[in-house]
Amino acid sequence: MKFRFDKSLFRTVLFSVALVAFIIATYQTIEQNDKNAVMDNYWLFMLSFSCLLLYRFLGRKPVTAPPTTPPAPAKNTRKTPAARPRARK
Repeated sequence: MKFRFDKSLFRTVLFSVALVAFIIATYQTIEQNDKNAVMDNYWLFMLSFSCLLLYRFLGRKPVTAPPTTPPAPAKNTRKTPAARPRARK
């Protein structure tokens, strides 16, 4: 049986890990209540940020060139007739 990589499931797991890591880091920072609280939980914030970046990167669609069809000529939609050129004197 071949192993098939499911990109959408992996993106869901990445987003979940990012969200859980951010919530835990925020909770721990508030619980510690000292001046080094953010530095102690920095690795959790960075884990969350890295998972979010990877989640965004994997969600991009490949860029394809648009079809090169020539534009249709514009119709003349003027209601008045075109002005006549002036006679030269």
